[in-house]
Amino acid sequence: MALYRDQQLKLYNSLTGKKEVFTPLNEGHVGMYVCGPTVYSNVHLGNCRTFMSFDMIFRYLKHLEYKVRYVRNITDAGHLEDDEIGEGEDKIAKKARLEQIEPMEVVQRYTVDFHNILQKFNLLPPSIEPTATGHIIEQIEIIKEILEKGYAYEINGSVYFDVVKFNQSHEYGKLSGRRLEDMISNTRELTAQDEKRNPQDFALWKKAEPQHIMRWPSPWGDGFPGWHLECTAMSTKYLGETFDIHGGGMDLKFPHHECEIAQSEASTGKTPVKYWLHANMLTMNGKKMAKSTGNNILPNEIFSGENDLLSKAYSPAVVRFFMMQAHYTSILDLSDEALMASEKGYQRLMDALGIIDSLESGKTSAMDISSWRQRCYDAMNDDFNSPVLIAVLFEGVRYINQVREGKASLTAEDLSILKKTMKDFVFDVLGLESQTLDSAISEKLSGAVSLLIQMRNEARASKDFATSDKIRDELSALGIQLMDGKEGTTFSIS
Repeated sequence: MALYRDQQLKLYNSLTGKKEVFTPLNEGHVGMYVCGPTVYSNVHLGNCRTFMSFDMIFRYLKHLEYKVRYVRNITDAGHLEDDEIGEGEDKIAKKARLEQIEPMEVVQRYTVDFHNILQKFNLLPPSIEPTATGHIIEQIEIIKEILEKGYAYEINGSVYFDVVKFNQSHEYGKLSGRRLEDMISNTRELTAQDEKRNPQDFALWKKAEPQHIMRWPSPWGDGFPGWHLECTAMSTKYLGETFDIHGGGMDLKFPHHECEIAQSEASTGKTPVKYWLHANMLTMNGKKMAKSTGNNILPNEIFSGENDLLSKAYSPAVVRFFMMQAHYTSILDLSDEALMASEKGYQRLMDALGIIDSLESGKTSAMDISSWRQRCYDAMNDDFNSPVLIAVLFEGVRYINQVREGKASLTAEDLSILKKTMKDFVFDVLGLESQTLDSAISEKLSGAVSLLIQMRNEARASKDFATSDKIRDELSALGIQLMDGKEGTTFSIS
């Protein structure tokens, strides 16, 4: 019997503004689409948090024994500089122009970076990772359908979605809670140069100017697709006209996700998504992360310690643990102090898991392990409440330490449940792994400790035992143990 049958999972649906019992369209199967990156720069740490949140959701659905088809796209064309009105230069084309390389060189470089970073954070790959440029034909077909149904218009080789016409029979703004009338009253009037009938209209297809490198033939002339259209084409191709879960960052709710809903309803007449989930933003030191202010840090800069914002390097596993300590819908603030605290908590968790297999069972149980195990599920069933789950897991850490110290006992059956539950939720659901700093940092650390060992040996040779003892004791306080032997002095890190 599938585990999901024993659990009642509830999700916070952004579309309805409330928690709802999760009932997939097809029993035992889940279709989930998450908006992926626009690959024109190194992946942003805030984006990493979003992808990590949906990786945790993907992992839990799999843990419940759902068969999940998880689609996360790569935007490699069509994302213009001004998201709100869909105008400006293509972000990838602009990067290519500035660096004087081909756009697909930009795409390749930053797609590789994206995959490398997510691998370090131990994210599972999605079931399908389609690209926008690989689905131009599907996008053109959807535009034809929307034009045929009267919800779009073509002008000078570009095609625009008619938001005002659509809103006469549908509700544009129902996801973001915006009213079209308010949007119109707060928007500047169109100038003579504007092609669109209304300021709120967005591009389904843009005519490529002569200098535009990324271009494809279409019934309306050479051009490129609109950013919003790409996700509609790829999600419906692989998950159907209506599917279970659509996720992304809170910043995509409007206009991107709002436009996706409008496009799908205009082309198919169906509501595309049953549950909309949105992950919240990441701030740093209480402020918005931004390159322009210097309040910004890349994942690799955290791992290497080569930055001016943190006092030391932190491993990807510690950063992931830090992210999991906040609910995915909450704003999370990154700081040196918060990462330090997370590192200590992460180490406590890993230390407990390191001894769990050596615990011996007793004749009786001092804890209600079955109830504890269910509270792990209750936390995740409450809209994937990872911080509450972590609190319950630390109760498990306390049980482990009490059994190890002989202060409590567990029967063989309860000990087996404790082991399996801890490992399932820590490794399989939260996606944590026992991880040290990367090899480059380990090499630097090894060199620094070797230098201190050499200084200690020189102090001992000159009978300066106060200095030699100080080096040994200071390193020991940092968790670095020196061991003197016939072959010289070696060290280990606890």
